Amino acid sequence: TGPSGCGKSTLLHIIGTLDRPDSGTVTLFGEDAGTLDEAGLSRLRATRIGFIFQLHHLLPQLTALENVLVPTLAGTDRPDRADAAGRARKLLDRVGLGAHMDKKPQQLSGGEQQRVAVVRALIRQPGLLLADEPTGALDAANGWALMNLLLELNAELGTALVMVTHDPILAGLMKRPLQMVEGKLV
Repeated sequence: TGPSGCGKSTLLHIIGTLDRPDSGTVTLFGEDAGTLDEAGLSRLRATRIGFIFQLHHLLPQLTALENVLVPTLAGTDRPDRADAAGRARKLLDRVGLGAHMDKKPQQLSGGEQQRVAVVRALIRQPGLLLADEPTGALDAANGWALMNLLLELNAELGTALVMVTHDPILAGLMKRPLQMVEGKLV
């Protein structure tokens, strides 16, 4: 948590290897991310890290199901297509979008688009899930349902969850809430 502009999203981008730190190291899954070349970083992001961005970044020409499956197309260790599609359908059902999986983003509400983006982040069963205001575009009921899903997956799969939020109640649900103050975690 922390005020706007304090560096929360930047920290997520550094943890997710989208940005490089000015100093220090980022160690993920026992590897110093600073020693990886761009191909290694891409492989790490594609297979081990899930991103939930503030903006959905859905491809407008694809259906919800197809958007969810995009991360399964990356890399050489692609999951089986039928298995991935089955998992995508189950996750879309779990977030209340089973009846909307054939709709394109412009046919979905902002909250529905956000839930598609969450499922897309989860499709490869990442070891680390980075969430930047994942409930910001959702109404209260869907926000709580999404948080419950994220916490369940954290417990079930052992997926580490790092979340940025302005909501102190949501922050209180985390095992280790931290606050950004003047660019430092406290």
